[in-house]
Amino acid sequence: MSRLRLEIRVVPRPGLLDPEGKAIQSGLQSLNYSDIHDVRVGKLLLIELDADSPQDAIDHATSMCQRLLANPVTEDFEIKLLEDSGNSG
Repeated sequence: MSRLRLEIRVVPRPGLLDPEGKAIQSGLQSLNYSDIHDVRVGKLLLIELDADSPQDAIDHATSMCQRLLANPVTEDFEIKLLEDSGNSG
């Protein structure tokens, strides 16, 4: 078993209202960053876990997202394997 690190990004689904993103976009534009056209605010989770393989780690993280970390109605998620920390179980 290896210890693996995953990055999970949870973001509002396209087309859904993102009031925090709109507030940030408005603030940036008021500071003369006029080239900003859209801002979406989400969550970044860094998770370290023990798994038999990278695919098992991704499958486990997918289950976590579906059950707790992301709202399936309003959010999408993306999982990325970062590295193998080299620890064995």
